[in-house]
Amino acid sequence: MDPRLNPYTPNAGAKPPALVGRDDELEAFEILLARLQRGRAEQSLLVTGLRGVGKTVLLGAFQERAIAAGWVSVETEITRTTRFTDRMAHLTKRALLEIAPRERWKERARRAGRILQSFSLTVSTEGSVTGSLDLEPLAGRADSGDLGEDLTDVLVALGEAAEEHERGVVVLMDEIQFLDEESFEALIAALHKTVQRQLPITLVGAGLPQLARLAGEAKSYAERLFRFPRLGPLDDRAAEDALVDPARELEVEIDPRAVRTVLEYTQGYPYFIQEYGRVLWDRAERSPIGPIEAVEAQAIVEAKLDDDFFGTRLERATGAELTYLRALAELGGEPQRASAVAERLGRPVSRVAETRARLIDKGLLFAPKRGLTAFTVPQFDRFLRRTSPR
Repeated sequence: MDPRLNPYTPNAGAKPPALVGRDDELEAFEILLARLQRGRAEQSLLVTGLRGVGKTVLLGAFQERAIAAGWVSVETEITRTTRFTDRMAHLTKRALLEIAPRERWKERARRAGRILQSFSLTVSTEGSVTGSLDLEPLAGRADSGDLGEDLTDVLVALGEAAEEHERGVVVLMDEIQFLDEESFEALIAALHKTVQRQLPITLVGAGLPQLARLAGEAKSYAERLFRFPRLGPLDDRAAEDALVDPARELEVEIDPRAVRTVLEYTQGYPYFIQEYGRVLWDRAERSPIGPIEAVEAQAIVEAKLDDDFFGTRLERATGAELTYLRALAELGGEPQRASAVAERLGRPVSRVAETRARLIDKGLLFAPKRGLTAFTVPQFDRFLRRTSPR
């Protein structure tokens, strides 16, 4: 097949040609916006899931729907080096200017600009603000030096400005599990206040499976403030649609036996389906694409996943961490007791606890429950067993 026409998109966060299996999450987001627009409270969304299940793609779909509904949408990705206060100052400034151009600001929008100016000056490490709004700071607002109080002032003011201009604001935040505890606590507290005021502003985030626990640790009421939809692999029908529909749109059929081969290997994980589809398309000479081509493509798909999806994550692991990961992989792909991993390593749990904690901090592992350990990357155990034998 002509690679220039290849419809599959195995890229980080790239929208697939067929977004399937996520109807419940999309409907929940549309309900959230509709209720906030009417001044009614609604739980916001923190989407969780393993790597490669489409969390970033879903955030992109949320943004499209927010814009179509007339909402202001600002997005960001959190990293380990993100300076949260600077990022929030930038996001809120951008949102305020999208609510209305400065020359059309009404009273509350102008007030929000002054509060944002206070916040920006308070959190600046250099005493000056890049891209200043050139407004007089509003004394007594967002200038206490307490992040929770100051960010609350900013988000409430932004929500009031949005309400005044008959707009809404949604902040989309990816990789939110990398927020430090103080920042996460402040963000949740600020959002809580906007809910109490019934303002048309919300946060929708995405992150690894530990996100629900981190939110609860940051603020005990987080479980009432958010819903935590968990994305998993697609069911068989949705997985088949994700593979077959993009090719069919270009009048190319895939033999049902080839489809079964792909689905058995990918186990319904969206990223793997896109990777397999791309290789299959490029190797096939004609329609329909048959089962032999699917089997022959598998080795190429596996090598590509090993290099681009799995292998790059091991670059962050030390020797001791890699040894821990191998021991966990030998126990299988399901969550394992931390004590079982330590036993396999022949060491007390206390001796390997720090290694486990570092791997969780790096985003390679998570703790689904107390005392359990699991990979954040699907099929990572399979990759380690075939490429890093002990």
